[in-house]
Amino acid sequence: MILSRLTLNLRSHAAIRDLADCQQMHRTILNFFPSAGAAPRREFALLFRIECSSIGDPYVIIQSREIPDLGRLPSGYLAKPPEVKDVSEAYAALRPGMKLRFRLRANPTRKIDTKSGPGGERRNGRRVDLRSDEARLGWLARKAAGAGFTILSVKCSTDVSDVRLVPQARSIGYRTDAGGERRKLTFASILFEGVIEMNDPAKFRAALDYGIGSAKAYGFGLLSIAPFDY
Repeated sequence: MILSRLTLNLRSHAAIRDLADCQQMHRTILNFFPSAGAAPRREFALLFRIECSSIGDPYVIIQSREIPDLGRLPSGYLAKPPEVKDVSEAYAALRPGMKLRFRLRANPTRKIDTKSGPGGERRNGRRVDLRSDEARLGWLARKAAGAGFTILSVKCSTDVSDVRLVPQARSIGYRTDAGGERRKLTFASILFEGVIEMNDPAKFRAALDYGIGSAKAYGFGLLSIAPFDY
């Protein structure tokens, strides 16, 4: 698995455009991975996350099975040369019981309006944001259970209330539908950070490869991990 870090040049019109439109950023990143398949994101285990801070230029972390073809970027898009790292050996070395620091920018939601229609069919429903910290932490705990890890407190307990939540600005984009109408996309964004214990390698690897939660095409769901030093 490859992790790439692209530091964006805020003097680049294309970079500014992508930062302002998560759909356009999605298109730019997909362009690094030419594919004839119907599901290129899954084919390449492609996920990304935008990182911003009060100092320094914003950057994008991209995960993929292959090295991205960054020659497809517009001239001047990057503020400095990209950083590309193969983390395959580190991922292969993960073992049950390992404690890891994690970061996850997620779009915590729940589905509503899924009750059966007049003909008995189940509706797909629609997603709504989870607005309280309690609901968001409950969402994260449920996702963790299905992804093969346990969320730990600083005391190595299972108390998820010790996980830090950092509300981020809402992610916005624009998509043209089949009828040619331009529609606004808006996603609530929460950054989760803390310490986890991995307990199911197969489930955990699937979470690393394919992400957690919804809106993965728009910069959500990438589970980043690092060694936890006591």
